[in-house]
Amino acid sequence: MNKKSLDVGGQAVIEGVMMRAPGKFVIAVRREDGKIVVKKKDISIDNKPLFKKPILRGLIALYNALILGISALNFSAYHAFGEGSEKISKKEMFFSLITGLLLGIGLFIFLPLFITDLLKHLLPLLDRSFLAYNAVDGVIRVIFFLLYIYFISFFKDIRRVFEYHGAEHKAIYTYESGKELSVENAKQMSRFHPRCGTSFLLIVMIVSILVFSIIPKDAHFMIKLLSRIVFIPLIAGLSYEILKLSDKFSNNIIVKILIKPGLWLQKLTTKEPDEEQIEVALISLKLALDKEMDDEGLIYVS
Repeated sequence: MNKKSLDVGGQAVIEGVMMRAPGKFVIAVRREDGKIVVKKKDISIDNKPLFKKPILRGLIALYNALILGISALNFSAYHAFGEGSEKISKKEMFFSLITGLLLGIGLFIFLPLFITDLLKHLLPLLDRSFLAYNAVDGVIRVIFFLLYIYFISFFKDIRRVFEYHGAEHKAIYTYESGKELSVENAKQMSRFHPRCGTSFLLIVMIVSILVFSIIPKDAHFMIKLLSRIVFIPLIAGLSYEILKLSDKFSNNIIVKILIKPGLWLQKLTTKEPDEEQIEVALISLKLALDKEMDDEGLIYVS
């Protein structure tokens, strides 16, 4: 794998793909009339030494990804379907972040913990061993996550996003292989990628089981709940470092075995894209990399 590709990442959006390269942020969206709208902008990266420290650098990267991701989704919704506003205010972005965070806490933290707390009355082992308690809590959380992904995949619009997710992976794999960024080359690539955000979320689920085990087993329910919220930044930072390490040693047989569950999970979160979807992903990637290309027919917006 060409290591320079480690600086490239992406995200599927509504009828399009967002790509990031060092200092570049590009969104490409196919409109209902078939034309492709693109937005390209320079982004500044804070090079302060503090922000490069392990764990903390992961939090900064995730925060930036969230902000850019919301902006990209809003842009894609506007140009794909003409819904909402092309620009999102800081107040709207803050509201979106808080709403998403609260829903995530309720579905993936509160409910699994609440169910586990009820189960300890039926399974005495959960009351005696906090490791077992956290393991069950973690398993329930993973089940909730898998069910959530499974059920939303039946929605037509979500399935389209999953197809663009597959196109994004194929485009990045083509770049990593050093091949020409063409639709024909990208079609041959896998839609499963070890650095995918889906794999990251699975790592978060596993790391949380270990981190939460430091909370005393006889702690009050509210202490357990609040500790899970307080530890979110630490878990996210640790998970980011694990994801980076897994990519660095991706050729190691043990690492290959460990990343398999994340790749299996992508069978749910990615679908095989068509050529038009791959084309959009490649356009986004080429622009992010400042590669020369025939941009005739593209609609640029600021």
